[in-house]
Amino acid sequence: MKFIIPLLIVIAFAFSCGNSSEENKTETPNNDASIIFGDKNYAFPQLSEPAKKQAVHWGVLEDFLAEAKNANGNNYQDLRNRSERLQEYADSLYKKIPDTLDTKPIHSRLLVLKTRTALLFQASHQATIDSLKVENSLKEMNWAVKDLIVQLNEKFQKDKIDFLRKEDEENELKKQQRAKDSIINLELQDKKKKV
Repeated sequence: MKFIIPLLIVIAFAFSCGNSSEENKTETPNNDASIIFGDKNYAFPQLSEPAKKQAVHWGVLEDFLAEAKNANGNNYQDLRNRSERLQEYADSLYKKIPDTLDTKPIHSRLLVLKTRTALLFQASHQATIDSLKVENSLKEMNWAVKDLIVQLNEKFQKDKIDFLRKEDEENELKKQQRAKDSIINLELQDKKKKV
């Protein structure tokens, strides 16, 4: 009998500890709306004029850039919703690259962007909020967007340089041809005078 009472106390204590740990597990995470992720005034580089003209034909790019800009400076719930749209836009960008922009550098930047938006989506949709992980994922996504914009601008700048170089080469060839033609004409005139 002496052992039954302490044994019952130990068993009751064990059950009460087990219940409290289960209660802790079932509590819902506190989604604190006061935490702001990213900088509301974060500015991406501007697209050059030729890139803007191409973006009109690649409509999802404009939507993606607007959504990426608006993702900064939001609370957790808003960022969570925006990360879903960003991931959808990034998938669409990657799958529907216009022929004029389908180069290896742009393709690789889009792959990085797709990965970064997926990581942001994953970080913002976890059961418990890891605010540092979400913030870092947003920063890395911002860098990926910036790199894509820079690459698009460089592509059009390179295309312009290549076009000007080709035009200069053609003008130089025309000038050389005119010089050859004038030399041939002078030689023909010389021959006529000698005859």
